[in-house]
Amino acid sequence: MMRYIFRSMLAAAMAAGLVGCGGARPALHLFTWADYIEPGLIKEFEQANGCRVVIDTFDSNESMYAKLKAGARGYDIVFPSSYMASVMQKEGLLAPMDHALLPNLAHVDREYLAQLALDKEMKYSVPYMLSNSGIAYRKSKVERFEPSWAMFDRADLAGRMTLMNDMRETMGAALKSLGHSLNTTDEAQIAQARDVVKRWKRNIAKFDSEQYKPGIASAEFLVVHGYSGDLLQVASEEEDVGYAPPKEGTSVACDDLVILAGSGQKALAHAFINFLHDPANAAKNTECVQFLCPNSASYAQLPEEIRSNPAIFLPEELRQKCEVIIDLGQDNAKYVRAWDQIKAD
Repeated sequence: MMRYIFRSMLAAAMAAGLVGCGGARPALHLFTWADYIEPGLIKEFEQANGCRVVIDTFDSNESMYAKLKAGARGYDIVFPSSYMASVMQKEGLLAPMDHALLPNLAHVDREYLAQLALDKEMKYSVPYMLSNSGIAYRKSKVERFEPSWAMFDRADLAGRMTLMNDMRETMGAALKSLGHSLNTTDEAQIAQARDVVKRWKRNIAKFDSEQYKPGIASAEFLVVHGYSGDLLQVASEEEDVGYAPPKEGTSVACDDLVILAGSGQKALAHAFINFLHDPANAAKNTECVQFLCPNSASYAQLPEEIRSNPAIFLPEELRQKCEVIIDLGQDNAKYVRAWDQIKAD
């Protein structure tokens, strides 16, 4: 699997960096998602800056946030999704961005900033990678596939499909299927979405956010709901796997780069963020991880198969139907109640 190859390559790159830099050199500590940086870029940054890069990973925004709130220290840069970056900023966990140290911010996609970014002026966060959630399927085994959330109503595929074990993503899919906002706080609309997910539940093998990648790769599952980059990585290795964002619209997420207020390496952290937004580096990263770095100057450097992929560069008509999941504050409780009812059913 591509994801595991990346992990091995990254471990090798890190090990090489540790040997080359030596213990006396400064260390930049990253807290990020697994397999999320092109391995060669780590080594290149270490060599150029006389440092070592130490990577720790998390598997959800909530687990990352809980670890930091529990008192974890020593991290410099964290890669939260935008809504979590907003929460962290409000709680005083983040250092402000010094734009004088970040000249490559000039390359950040202005259309993304205007339409989707929560921190439009990049005061405390810099966009790193864009993704969307959608549907992967086995081409040879799924007849009459359509890019629609209605696939999960297919009784002929019962037991061979999965939905994400993620309250907002899966409830959001149901809301989009009904023509509602995935950030609605209307209790009647949330109840309608709850009932849709209950109906879909009869056809799925399980709610899952971890095994959908190897599951679709091995054909254990024939249709899965998951994140674009993960599933496009599988599709690049398995010709029989296709991926499509649903026509009704879906979630578009951005993981951001933030510097913790307690970082002891703020100058080096700024240098790393600036390095990642060098257009050539941004293109390498996009090609490697199959998520899109919103760096306009990098787009021309991408291979044609990526530039023309509508699952990476969403068509305008579809993009208008997509939304960023936002933190709903006290209204989150409405979703928690509905999700609990779905799981209990």
